[in-house]
Amino acid sequence: MNFATVPNLICLLRIALAVPIVWLLANDRYQATLILFAIAALSDALDGYLAKTFDWASDIGKVLDPVADKLLLVSVFITLAWLGLVPMWLAAVAVTRDLVIGIGAWTYQQLFGPVDGHPTLVSKFNTLVQILFVIAVVGRAAYPGTPQWPIIALGGLVFVTTVVSGLDYVATYVRKAIAVSRARRAPA
Repeated sequence: MNFATVPNLICLLRIALAVPIVWLLANDRYQATLILFAIAALSDALDGYLAKTFDWASDIGKVLDPVADKLLLVSVFITLAWLGLVPMWLAAVAVTRDLVIGIGAWTYQQLFGPVDGHPTLVSKFNTLVQILFVIAVVGRAAYPGTPQWPIIALGGLVFVTTVVSGLDYVATYVRKAIAVSRARRAPA
């Protein structure tokens, strides 16, 4: 086995965990959901660490990692909203951001070329806040005696970082698109 493929295998594991996590969540199995979601969240940190530390980054990994993150978080946000554990509007904001980024990346690639995107610091922070928010929400569902204030605080932070991150991606790729357009029109 080539160890450089380990981060990609971890991403595939995270993708595979999305289905049982949603199933457990939909069936009110909150403690089991919490465990699997925590494993998925830790796998996100682990694959990134391995890819960077040992230079095991790959082109497929650059696609798999954000797909795994988006699949997991979008499916969990939709399920949490459906169950009434998070406000529908907050789930809509999180899902809309990922849709805008996905559609924007596809459009950029079709019109201007390879996306060659790297997650920004605000995007990484947004992902962390969303993960902590999901853990807090599912943790409160599993253990109803836990306080509500972390969910409220993290929910507010999810909203702000999601909007800022989405706007940051849009602004970044609009600037890149303008630069590519200008370069194409420039005389050779």
